[in-house]
Amino acid sequence: MELTFPLFAGVIAAMLHVISGPDHLAAVTPFAIESKKKAWKVGLFWGIGHLLGMLFIGMLFLVFKELIPIEKISTHSEQFVGIVLIGLGIWVLFKIFKQEQSHKHTHIHSTLHPLIHKHEHDHHIEKKHNHTHPNLKQGTLASLSVGFIHGLAGVAHFLLFLPVIGFTSMFDSSKYIIGFAIGTLLAMISFAIVIGRIADFSKRDHNEIFFKGIRFAGGLFALVIGVYWIFAN
Repeated sequence: MELTFPLFAGVIAAMLHVISGPDHLAAVTPFAIESKKKAWKVGLFWGIGHLLGMLFIGMLFLVFKELIPIEKISTHSEQFVGIVLIGLGIWVLFKIFKQEQSHKHTHIHSTLHPLIHKHEHDHHIEKKHNHTHPNLKQGTLASLSVGFIHGLAGVAHFLLFLPVIGFTSMFDSSKYIIGFAIGTLLAMISFAIVIGRIADFSKRDHNEIFFKGIRFAGGLFALVIGVYWIFAN
């Protein structure tokens, strides 16, 4: 038990940190909804970005703590997180209402399982009318970037590493940090998978109203948390 405690403690601390942060969930939810079955990628890249951001701000703190106002950087990063969330929420809502303006076209999918359904598409200027199913953008780069910003934000991140000071060996400290990294990835990947599964279920059954409701809720969630985050910090 003594051999695994630092690792286990790191995993639990990270999972609590990720899931208890509404700004974390608000940032990932819209991307996970759009990605559906591949939502785990969104969670993975957000987690990687978050760890990189924490590593970066941690290195600044250790090397330049007497020269650089780390607390000011952290505070401004918190406010920037709010701005990013507001932008994300507006983007999602704009995308929903823009698609509402597109008309629906009934057609048949004959590959493997014949299915008749309808969904939105755009008419372009060219005379030829082509109907295609564009590949979904996974939002991995955006998730990585937002995760990195989250990693920069909040001096409280340092408090999560305080248990490292209490460990008697560098090996135990390393296990705690590794556990923290694992817990961060597991928590956000799990959350993204759940959201993605719900979105995929509604989309697969062509329940457009339910799917749009999920997307609208995700965008509104990001917008509200973003506004709160700016005024709270």
